[in-house]
Amino acid sequence: MSDHSAPAWRVGLKVPVAAMPAVEAALETLGGALAVGGADDHGMVPIEVYLAAPPRRAHLSALLAAAALAAGIEAPEFTIERLPALDWVAESHRALPALHAGPFFVHGAHVDEPPPPGAIPLRIEASAAFGTGHHESTRGCLMALGDLAAARRPVRRALDMGCGTGILAIAIAKLWRCPVVAVDSDADAVRLSAENARLNDVAEYLDVVQADGYGHRTVATGAPYDLIVANILAEPLCALAPDLRRHLAPDGVAVLSGLLTDQAMQVSACQAPLKTVARVPLGDWVTLVLAADAHAPAPGR
Repeated sequence: MSDHSAPAWRVGLKVPVAAMPAVEAALETLGGALAVGGADDHGMVPIEVYLAAPPRRAHLSALLAAAALAAGIEAPEFTIERLPALDWVAESHRALPALHAGPFFVHGAHVDEPPPPGAIPLRIEASAAFGTGHHESTRGCLMALGDLAAARRPVRRALDMGCGTGILAIAIAKLWRCPVVAVDSDADAVRLSAENARLNDVAEYLDVVQADGYGHRTVATGAPYDLIVANILAEPLCALAPDLRRHLAPDGVAVLSGLLTDQAMQVSACQAPLKTVARVPLGDWVTLVLAADAHAPAPGR
């Protein structure tokens, strides 16, 4: 057994499909590994969070209560279970194998499998489960970016709003070799994005800043952007829509994700007069591609 072997804790709960974005966002702040199952016949989705240290019940209750309020549901009941000692690094590696998403081969340092010929490698470490490409919203964005590049969409400057691990900003830099401003309100995300950019040899293209929304001077200086990506949640996508339109070039394109299929119409309406020119549905989630010109060449999907 390796030095990484240790007891761990599992938090288990079920929530309605529509509440998933808010609850997932809350649980990600715990810093553990998230496992999401399929919805049952009643539309309830099982969620498990694996943690290296025991969570404080009061803190977890407060997190879930706030998420439930935002989602318009009652606070879900949850369980906390102590698990036996396992090699949790090895377990997390098994849970995050290499992934193919559009033209990209997403992997961690633990993956021995070489990228297939012609694939673009993205190295994102398993220590950050969110934004590794395994979630449908991140995967949908990667597929949409690949389609835009295949359609020869020109991108000279790009913005990643809510960059997380930096995976989308790094993907943009690899596809278009252009400057990318990557923004996140979380200091750890900013640090991780910069480190992942270095690991992927695109640090020269990324300018990673900590900010809440579009208010940072670096974001304003870089505008207008030919491409803006935002893999966040439906509510902030709508709240930030006016800022997105102000920062997008007249012939620019936006890739929006982090929303459930039944939220797509609401998010599209919030972005008007931008028009949805393509959709990438994956499971219960969908990624939207929008442009100011409804007749702009759409990605091939």
